[in-house]
Amino acid sequence: MVPLRAPSRLVLETQRHLKWRLLDPLEAITMILCGICLAGFSTSVFLDVLTRILHSPWLWLQEVTSTFFVYGTFIGAAAATRRNDHLYLSAITESVRGWPRLAIETFDRLVVLAVAYCMVYYGYINFLQGFGSFRMPSMTPIASLYAAIPISGALIALFTIEQLVNGWRRGFEGKGPAHEETYFE
Repeated sequence: MVPLRAPSRLVLETQRHLKWRLLDPLEAITMILCGICLAGFSTSVFLDVLTRILHSPWLWLQEVTSTFFVYGTFIGAAAATRRNDHLYLSAITESVRGWPRLAIETFDRLVVLAVAYCMVYYGYINFLQGFGSFRMPSMTPIASLYAAIPISGALIALFTIEQLVNGWRRGFEGKGPAHEETYFE
């Protein structure tokens, strides 16, 4: 199969056998959004502290900070699911082979899929109810924060289904290590 485009440096090539190239742009977008949220969160915290030290606080910065934090957390969870960097039973699964590995990997991902379903379902309910509560001082409906939950749940479900289908077709065992090692010199 010929790649549709040049690979992005934001998309990990580890465990490529569990990924569809079609979803690589979505992984890159989630990583960019995580970077934006991290930079926005850090900047808004810095400005919040600075303006308070100068005895001229910008109250709206607390809303900005919490928005970057919430979206960064939930988008980061989706990105971690695609990259298989989330917390799962890797020590157990990497030590077994064959059908026991298939069973454990499937069970792990079905649990993640159940959690993703709950995030979509109950997150959407919270989102709808969030139009009755407002954030101060902007009076923005709190639903603007709750929207991150079902969006994240949908992405986690998509990435988990991708891994399940590819794991069942190609096996969950890859040729290399499950995670890339990072070394600093």
